[in-house]
Amino acid sequence: MNAWLAHRAAKPGAFLLAALPLCWLVFAAFADRLGANPAEALVRATGDWTLRMLCVVLTVTPLRTMASWPALARLRRMLGLWTFAYAVLHMLSYSWFDMGLDLGDIAKDIGKRPFILVGFTALALLLVLAATSFNRVIKAMGARRWQVLHRAVYVVAGLALLHFFWMRAGKNDFAEVLVYALILALLLGWRLRRFLNKKWL
Repeated sequence: MNAWLAHRAAKPGAFLLAALPLCWLVFAAFADRLGANPAEALVRATGDWTLRMLCVVLTVTPLRTMASWPALARLRRMLGLWTFAYAVLHMLSYSWFDMGLDLGDIAKDIGKRPFILVGFTALALLLVLAATSFNRVIKAMGARRWQVLHRAVYVVAGLALLHFFWMRAGKNDFAEVLVYALILALLLGWRLRRFLNKKWL
């Protein structure tokens, strides 16, 4: 498996896989297959895929370590940028379909509904992580400072889950929230255990 991940076709293949949900949404929109409320479907789907891609990104390090697939690290930056792309699409879908691109209404909504504020905060952090994910920036910052900054992805994960929880609270539907919470708890728990082992060994 590691040999395949190291192959030059691995990145294009992973790119296409990450793009498939977006391709499907574009097709479904033009083919009128998004249901009775296409706008809500797009907002929901882009948000769901942001959270899913975030889980995939956080899975890279544990899987690379436990399965001895070091080449998997080659895909992490691209997957992170796809996470940011879906988050931007989620924000644009909300801003366009729900708010009519009215900045005043968006600002009022941020102040009125906490889960919107949490979502924009997570997006702002993702913007910082995306902007600092390139080799030139890493070199300028230094590897250690860059690593410290990019630990903010854990904060993003918590904010994204809180955003999803608050959104679902209005519908009293927490099944998916619990699934994502369990996945993120396992991933973050693995990292915490690894950190503590390094600290005390």
